[in-house]
Amino acid sequence: MVNWENICTVLLDMDGTLLDLHYDNHFWQVHVPQRFAEKNDLTLDAAKEDLFPRFRRAEGTLDWYCVDYWSRELGMDIAQLKREVAHLISIRPHVIDFLGAVRARGKRIVLVTNAHAKSLTLKLDCTKLGVEFDAIVCAHELGMPKEHNEFWSRMQDIESFDRRQTLLIDDSLPVLRSARNYGIAQLLAVTNPDSRGPEKDAGDFAAIRSFLDIMPQ
Repeated sequence: MVNWENICTVLLDMDGTLLDLHYDNHFWQVHVPQRFAEKNDLTLDAAKEDLFPRFRRAEGTLDWYCVDYWSRELGMDIAQLKREVAHLISIRPHVIDFLGAVRARGKRIVLVTNAHAKSLTLKLDCTKLGVEFDAIVCAHELGMPKEHNEFWSRMQDIESFDRRQTLLIDDSLPVLRSARNYGIAQLLAVTNPDSRGPEKDAGDFAAIRSFLDIMPQ
């Protein structure tokens, strides 16, 4: 599935790729509605009716990923709420072995994430994954999310890579499409980003269920 001889740079998404997306799904679908209902004296159903359309409107924008934006919008300390359920943050199986094997092959490993700095810091503190990367690129620093084609050209200004010798693994189909439009040669989707959720359609992209599927030898 991956021709490692032709790869120099490995770009890796965080949520749903290296980390189990269950944490994020639980946070936005369960924890935030519960706290929002308590704060505003609403039923849980009424809270979800208010929140979920707002979430959908923000999808694909930097606001969707921005802790500060949602803190202002909802009148709640989202960073604190994230810490309340931080025990759910977990690394997906075989990730550490995979990163070690990729490093042993001499490949450059770059974390490329839409996560807000406060979310990124929390997750790296909990998982200790930060030491595994040669570089970390955060979309908020570039002013646009990975779903936008221009993100990748902006990324080139701070983290140069040869798109013909680059592998990107991401659980978001819009992100994979934008990377394909930019010309990144090897792209892989993730079929089970949430360990407790249903399998995800990978569309017309090759996909992995486990990092064992592409473990360098």
